[in-house]
Amino acid sequence: MKRLLSRAIAGAGVAAVAVAALTGCGQSAVGAHAGSYELTAHTPKAKSDIDSFTWALATEPFSLDPAYAFDYADNTVLSNMCESLLRWNSDLSVSPGLATKVDHPDPLSWVYTIREGVKFHDGSTMLPSDVVFSLEHHLDPEVGSFWFDTYKNVESIRQTGADQVTVRTRIPDPSFNKMMSAAPGVVFSEKAAKAAGRDYGNASTGVDCTGPFTFKEWRSGESITMQRFADYWDPEYRAKAEQVRFVILNDPNARVNALRTGEIDGSWQVPTNAIDLMRASDTGKMYFGTNTTVQSLIVGDMQGPLGDVRVRKALALALDRKALIKAAVQGYGKPTDALTTKSVWTDATPETITRAFDQLPKLDYDLAEAKRLVKEAGATGKKITYVTAPIDSSFDVISQAVASAGKEIGLDIEIETRTPNAYTLLFSDPNAVKGVDLFTTQWYLSSTDPLEMYAVIRTGEFSNYGHWSDPAYDALTNRALVTDDPGERSKLSAQVQQLATQQLPWIPLFEIPTGLWLGKRITGVDPSISYMYAPWAAKIGRAD
Repeated sequence: MKRLLSRAIAGAGVAAVAVAALTGCGQSAVGAHAGSYELTAHTPKAKSDIDSFTWALATEPFSLDPAYAFDYADNTVLSNMCESLLRWNSDLSVSPGLATKVDHPDPLSWVYTIREGVKFHDGSTMLPSDVVFSLEHHLDPEVGSFWFDTYKNVESIRQTGADQVTVRTRIPDPSFNKMMSAAPGVVFSEKAAKAAGRDYGNASTGVDCTGPFTFKEWRSGESITMQRFADYWDPEYRAKAEQVRFVILNDPNARVNALRTGEIDGSWQVPTNAIDLMRASDTGKMYFGTNTTVQSLIVGDMQGPLGDVRVRKALALALDRKALIKAAVQGYGKPTDALTTKSVWTDATPETITRAFDQLPKLDYDLAEAKRLVKEAGATGKKITYVTAPIDSSFDVISQAVASAGKEIGLDIEIETRTPNAYTLLFSDPNAVKGVDLFTTQWYLSSTDPLEMYAVIRTGEFSNYGHWSDPAYDALTNRALVTDDPGERSKLSAQVQQLATQQLPWIPLFEIPTGLWLGKRITGVDPSISYMYAPWAAKIGRAD
């Protein structure tokens, strides 16, 4: 789940100018196909191994310790060195990883059979005791794991056989097992972690795991290098590259230029305002794949004007999502009325998915109704503080368009610009949200469980930034969370999604695909959000 940033909102007035300008630019780059895209499951298979390739990171990882791998850069790197008990595949299915199977003998127990003969990068053999240590790492208060929420219902983690680890929960918690294909399920060497202590996962120590690449070097602020692990256990994911170097390029223009010139071979994070330019380039190719991400507005203060659901709905109706997608992400998105994508509803029947999405309250552009709701709520002229940051070009579009939409319906939306670092604190420091009515996020899910999204906006949850509270919503969500039967759980989740769209504690805007740029030298990786937790770089080799 998480995390930062946003794309934008196009209101009346601002939208018309922005869309016209951007459409013209797009036409010159890729003609009539500007903003259009199709999802691709696979890129062409690599023809042979490659000595090395380079990959751009938009930000530097906070840490490679799985307890703190909670955002894009961290997991982009970590997923190639470390592996989880289960593997998240590119089609978002889950298959055996470091656990060969999972048994669920009763609602409170998850029994993992641990794969035998797997080697850590230091040559030692992975044992069930390493699994116990790795999972318990998230429960250690001295560690302060960012993934603690995954473990909050865990009662015990024990080795219960020669190749077996059992996790017991206090209440039924099907979500726990779902997260074992993400960073919370990563297994690492107990010996190495204890030797490094508080330095584990930082630039001086790296990590000692079981993945197809080993940690080689981390030059702070510059690059991270990993190299092929010769003794890797899975032939299907044996690394085709001898070495991979991640280059940290915070400046989006520098990143785009490095990709276009071939200085950097690939990236998952191509600035949206440069996608048309990249598609017109002859130095590589853009791909679009499966994602679990929804662009949303977060209401940061339920004590202010947006505490009235009528005002929240009015703002949602004042936003023309089609114009917004063109202005903010150059057309590379799809409007949505939900905070989840259909891709995470893998346990639901087609009928349940229809109920979950097609029967939602519609948030289609309706300026007249939006004005009526603001007037009815007595919010005309009320001040709303919208916080933004100069993170990429879309942020300026976001802030100006939100302000324009608010003005159209009688709200006084004041833009406050913070530094990028200060903006990210909105997601981790409760004090940073004080006095903030509205901000935006690009929130992805780390599992195929829609409740991963909806659980975080219950009363008292850390990521419920605006302190929204609805007892009926909490009761329904809590009931869904402890429901073991996948079909029944999905039906309850559909009802939860219905309530969330009715109440709008977060305002959904649009879905975006996973973007991937591959230079002409390389190919083989599947375009999918699964890259966050599966060893995607192992598949990359020579394209010629």
